[in-house]
Amino acid sequence: MHTSDWHLGRSFHGVGMLDAQRAFIDQLVTFVRDEAVDVVLIAGDVYDRALPGVDVVRLLDHALVGLTGAGAKVVLTSGNHDSAIRLGFASRLLERGGVHLRTRLAELDQPVLFPLDGGTDADGGTGPVLAIYGIPWLEPRLVAEQLGVDTASHFEVTRAATARIRADLAARSGTRTVHSVVLAHTFASGGISSDSERDLSIGGVGAVPLDLFDGFGYTALGHLHGRQELSPSVRYSGSPLAYSFSEAQHRKGSWLLDVEAGGIGEVREVLWEAPRALAVLRGKLEDLLSADDFAGAEAAYCQITLTDAQRPAQAMERLRSRFPDTLVLAFDPEGAGSTAKTSYSSKLAGAADDLSICCGFLEHVRGREADDREAAALAEALESVRLEGMSL
Repeated sequence: MHTSDWHLGRSFHGVGMLDAQRAFIDQLVTFVRDEAVDVVLIAGDVYDRALPGVDVVRLLDHALVGLTGAGAKVVLTSGNHDSAIRLGFASRLLERGGVHLRTRLAELDQPVLFPLDGGTDADGGTGPVLAIYGIPWLEPRLVAEQLGVDTASHFEVTRAATARIRADLAARSGTRTVHSVVLAHTFASGGISSDSERDLSIGGVGAVPLDLFDGFGYTALGHLHGRQELSPSVRYSGSPLAYSFSEAQHRKGSWLLDVEAGGIGEVREVLWEAPRALAVLRGKLEDLLSADDFAGAEAAYCQITLTDAQRPAQAMERLRSRFPDTLVLAFDPEGAGSTAKTSYSSKLAGAADDLSICCGFLEHVRGREADDREAAALAEALESVRLEGMSL
């Protein structure tokens, strides 16, 4: 099973997601047990940050114990959000329990081997074998010299890494049939990004061409959060949960591979149940509060854009009376043209007095004129300042 981008410990617009992430892990463990999945792949960004909290580390422990207890082996690589050193701690010890970590550059051409003929002698036998390689996140500026490349770019370091894997495959294929799966955390050409991924372009060209993965039986990619097929043998599993409203239309899931003695067979999608729906709404405040069309969003996390000509007072409070989990509120007035975009300095030039200046500023930043109560409060404040100045 190909998964990636768990981002354990991440929040969603200020809302903690540990419970939702635990629910996903429980779904995954149940599926692995029920379907007798042999190997679970995690292609990077296991954690959301290099220094995860204690409760987050415990959640990964819960996941690994559950997956191995369900009968699966785990092959895990580090992503750009992970600390490769911390994630790779105790790798040799964990391997004895069926958890294979590939977080170090020196290990990228050291595959995890699984026999495909029902035997147990994977390393040293003569029957067909599956070799799973893990390419950890490669920061070009840090690994270029170790990989022997002159240019610190994503293309060059990834080309060097895949060349090492091909060399190892060629050596192993001389005496037996070897089928390959490669994990890589990178931005491959043709992939569709979302708002919740960190830009990888700093330090070199961001995207790597798909032909770098030619010849491998299957390439399990991580980094992009939308599940997508770039070619029959190169795919992103995407994140198991939505981490931005740009993912509202994603169908979150994983890829399940059948691997037999003859090679990679069927690849099919597995979908995960979302703990909470996402809704992206747009319209005038009164329409959103009254229209039946929006009833389905009442229990969802909401991103709402109001199109009222003037910014309504207490907009967030009123919206949350119907959509209590409104997390993002934006304003995009309908018909806003050149008049609305007049610079504040231009408005200031036509102000007659201090009160006009204050009311004009309020209108500029809020999108509607000051009402009588607000204008009276500003006038009172200005008068207090004037009287205080006279007393000095």
